[in-house]
Amino acid sequence: MTDSPRDSRHETAEETATVLLCGARLVDGRTVDVRLSGPRIEAVGTAGSLAPAPGRTGRGPESTRIDLRGYLLLPAPAEPHAHLDLALTAGGPPPGDPEDVQRRAVEAALLQLGHGATAIRSHVRIGDVQGLQDLEAVLAARRSLRGLVDVQVVAVPRLLTGAAGADGYAMLRDALKMGASAAGGCPDLDPDPSGYAEAVLSLAAEFGLPVDLHTAGDDPARLARLAAMAGGMRPGVTLGPCHRLGALPPQLVATAAERLAAAGVTVAALPQGGCAVLDRGGVAPVRTLRAAGVRVCAGSGALGDLANPVGRGDPLEAAFLLASHGACGPVRSYDLISGQSRAALGLPDVRVEAGFPAELLAVRGEGVAAVLSLGYSRIVIHRGRVVSRTSAVREYCDSAGETPLDLPRQSHREA
Repeated sequence: MTDSPRDSRHETAEETATVLLCGARLVDGRTVDVRLSGPRIEAVGTAGSLAPAPGRTGRGPESTRIDLRGYLLLPAPAEPHAHLDLALTAGGPPPGDPEDVQRRAVEAALLQLGHGATAIRSHVRIGDVQGLQDLEAVLAARRSLRGLVDVQVVAVPRLLTGAAGADGYAMLRDALKMGASAAGGCPDLDPDPSGYAEAVLSLAAEFGLPVDLHTAGDDPARLARLAAMAGGMRPGVTLGPCHRLGALPPQLVATAAERLAAAGVTVAALPQGGCAVLDRGGVAPVRTLRAAGVRVCAGSGALGDLANPVGRGDPLEAAFLLASHGACGPVRSYDLISGQSRAALGLPDVRVEAGFPAELLAVRGEGVAAVLSLGYSRIVIHRGRVVSRTSAVREYCDSAGETPLDLPRQSHREA
């Protein structure tokens, strides 16, 4: 599909626009100015040292200045495990028509973007009654969200083996031809889990696409076979949420972790719980997996659907839960929703340094622990432009006590 003239003009303007972020705090404690040029970070300097770049095309002002005093500037999160086709259905059965699926997918993606996720990987069911219509609807949502958030779509067939799985296999092939970003599914639900995984891996290799599979991780032998089949596959294999793995005896968990590490498999944990394909349960044993060398990322899972009616798709909440439960410290927990999640999605690394992608999240707060705890005000930057703002101001009324209180006030400094 070719770009329309309007799309081409829009992309040219984005490529030439510059944004100056002023007075932002970094994780290492420095306060800096950051100049963005198009989709990349052009320069980083001490606060007050950078000026907006001059206009380059003569079509009007192209430089924007944003005051980030009081904000922590971070690489933007990425959501590695969403279900946009099922999002926002906790209130009752959805109509099931493609227009409704597309509407909910767009709304859910924008909610996650507002929380800071500039890239989302969504699993979408294919086959059974819906055939490919839900996939088509989410692909349409992806197109409409272009320039706001990057959406990857994982095709998820129910059955792939035996006579009953023949249609599913053909449909998975069609889904990959239509533009699905990855091959996925749930081997646990197929009568032949190993055959299911082999079919997915084979088709993914044929199309040169990554694999992202659902599994509870509660069968060590099955997990070992899956790791053996996935070993060394490129672009890569992700498993999630592995929520029952931690319930196994410690030695079995350690052995499984070693095998996953040797195979180069990524595990997508869901600290908030809830997955539309598997039952709810615990959380993957993040500490043990990481100690064995497994790449672990963290996602949100269900967003207001039957699997988790109160799921809100906030990656910072996932990091908060990891840190509060002792799976990792605050900085490492944030890395699991940002750097590690981007790697799982095959996206380039982001650092607040010149030359890196301008995929950034500014959160009001002094440090990572503070923004995981109370990070309500957020500014989201995707491809070098502000795509979402959330402002929260807390105020208190005057005390009726005899001793006056020096009540805190928050000033609104966003430019």
